[in-house]
Amino acid sequence: MVEREAVGVTVTGLVEAATDDQSGALWRLRNKGRQLDANLVRLLPGGEIAVHREPEVDVLLTVVQGGGSLTLDGAGIEVVPGSLTLLPRGSARSLRAGPEGLVFLTAHRRRAGMAIGRPPRTEPRTPQCPLHLVCEQCHRHAIEADARYCSRCGTCLVPRSTTG
Repeated sequence: MVEREAVGVTVTGLVEAATDDQSGALWRLRNKGRQLDANLVRLLPGGEIAVHREPEVDVLLTVVQGGGSLTLDGAGIEVVPGSLTLLPRGSARSLRAGPEGLVFLTAHRRRAGMAIGRPPRTEPRTPQCPLHLVCEQCHRHAIEADARYCSRCGTCLVPRSTTG
């Protein structure tokens, strides 16, 4: 990938600087404080980007060279230089380069950075009580998580969640 800032860069210059067999991102915005992500991407003839979804951001795609086909939520769209397409977040999309290859620019709001943390809970969690099993006869607390009978008097233990 050619390392250049956005000032004084031309699409033609970036494509000419790439090797003939180079595909993928030829250029991208890199400064850390930016609010926008943009990438100039080249697919070689017949190359493709498989069906995927972008759950976070809308993406604006502009074809600058070559041509091909875009599939957006199952609908096929022919793309040529000058094609401007909004790819809404959550939509299924794929791209396939035509016989001349395909060069396109994407732009979208910058995604939030990766963070260390716990995965989001899918359902509310009930706090676990350490006194999960109590014998109704002798009131002894079971220390084993899977205890079925009281170790003192032998009474069948009923899990606390079913006793209220």
